[in-house]
Amino acid sequence: MKPLSFIIVGSGWRAMFFVRIAKRYPELFDLKYVLCRTQEKAEQIQRKHDIPTTTSVSNCEKACPDFVVVSVSRDAAFSLVKEWLEKGYAVLAETPAAVTEDQMEELWALRQKGVRLQIAEQYIRYPLIATGLQEVKQGLLGEPHTVTLSLAHDYHGISVIRHMLNCGLDNPVIRKNGLPTVSLSARNYIYPVMETDSRFGPVTDGSMKQRTRTRATFEFANGKTAFYDFDGVQYHSFIRARNINVQGPKGEWNDTFLRYVDDAYQPVIEQLRPSLDPAYPKLTTEELIHLSPLWRPEVHMENWQDEYAIATLMLDMRKLIEEGQEGYPLAEALEDAYLWLLMEKAAANPDQIISSRPHSWQNG
Repeated sequence: MKPLSFIIVGSGWRAMFFVRIAKRYPELFDLKYVLCRTQEKAEQIQRKHDIPTTTSVSNCEKACPDFVVVSVSRDAAFSLVKEWLEKGYAVLAETPAAVTEDQMEELWALRQKGVRLQIAEQYIRYPLIATGLQEVKQGLLGEPHTVTLSLAHDYHGISVIRHMLNCGLDNPVIRKNGLPTVSLSARNYIYPVMETDSRFGPVTDGSMKQRTRTRATFEFANGKTAFYDFDGVQYHSFIRARNINVQGPKGEWNDTFLRYVDDAYQPVIEQLRPSLDPAYPKLTTEELIHLSPLWRPEVHMENWQDEYAIATLMLDMRKLIEEGQEGYPLAEALEDAYLWLLMEKAAANPDQIISSRPHSWQNG
């Protein structure tokens, strides 16, 4: 089968994940161009990664890519996604889907007109997270009712929470004066933490920074509860862990362990290890087979898991292009982004009840 051809709009740190995937799987992906804003940046990336780059939109269009990856800043993404969609291209867009409610509604309206858009929400496809979610869906814990998550920021964390609780597009609800109202609560806390790691490697100068930790409480309309707790330093730190706790009536998923009661009502402790999705056999390399069973008692979200998850979404673009089938539904990505906006608003107003309202994508 012919490799999927694509261009990347954007040349930042996240854009390079797509570059590495294309170079690792040349039989699956054909990178035509990385579209850069300046000639200097284009030349720099071309030399460093040995890939085609350009500053010309026309060159990108002449390459006739199967799809376009938009990997730019949050604020710049919406207009570029819309621009390429309106040109008629299928688009795989980095998260979030949008940064305002009006933009979200506009994207959904475009979707109803038949544009081909998928959001690259990859966290539930991390091999470790996917393994745990599969166990939850099989009912080992019973129906999950509570999540405490300190794993990923904003819309990523919300996506994982919704899937851990099987909540779909259910809105968060908190009870006030005994009556259900659609709302949530959140608060930001600022703490000092020593810098120990970064995107570019270890930090060993003893520098201390003030970091913001957000804690939020979601109560869903079906009675389920989520506690979100995250500080961005957790992405790159040797002294700040990332944690998972999912509880159901029959058991608990805690970091890399499942504890549950079997059919004979006997307690079982099961260790979770990352597993590769059999739906994507072409992504299963000898290197990943070697990496995936490595045992660690704590949660590790290595780059190989991130790149594998993104690669599955890139492969899903073929189904979107040929069959209109979304790998990560746009409606879910919009819900992730919307609840993130509510969480931001709640954290900025910690003594107020922040209510949500119905949106078009929640009805499918």
